Amino acid sequence: MVTSPISPAPGVSSMYFAVAFMIVFALWYGIWGVLSAYLGCMIGAGVLADMPFSLNVIWSTADLWQALIPLTAFAYFKANIRLRTKRDWGIFLLFGCFLNNLIGALWGALTIVVVGMVPGTEFFVTFQNWFTGNIITTLVIVPFCLRYITPYIQQTKSYVQNYWI
Repeated sequence: MVTSPISPAPGVSSMYFAVAFMIVFALWYGIWGVLSAYLGCMIGAGVLADMPFSLNVIWSTADLWQALIPLTAFAYFKANIRLRTKRDWGIFLLFGCFLNNLIGALWGALTIVVVGMVPGTEFFVTFQNWFTGNIITTLVIVPFCLRYITPYIQQTKSYVQNYWI
């Protein structure tokens, strides 16, 4: 996590590099990658940041959405995770970069505003910081991993064929 000089909210960073790996791992390891994203957020951004467990369970769902949405879209549209065609790129950009990060940022920012960790007046700054940082991180890391590392991952026993299990 890279935080800005003035962090918008507890557990929110301006550059959350984990989001890129959550997306890639979901596409490589199916539902196991999605569950790992959720549990990783609970531990890394929740437990280690002393977030109350009852909030952590709900708040960490933001990371679950950010990994589950691209996995579901790639499976539903039968897109190639190696991003071989313009269609594959379009599915990645829409579901693996924009929509998943939009929903994750909305979910996360709303959650911490609703419980009072962040004042309602800071919602937009929190959302904007979360969303923008994740878009940049996703665009820089995910396509490289999918194009150039996927062929090696697909040769391993841990790779999940057909996306789910």
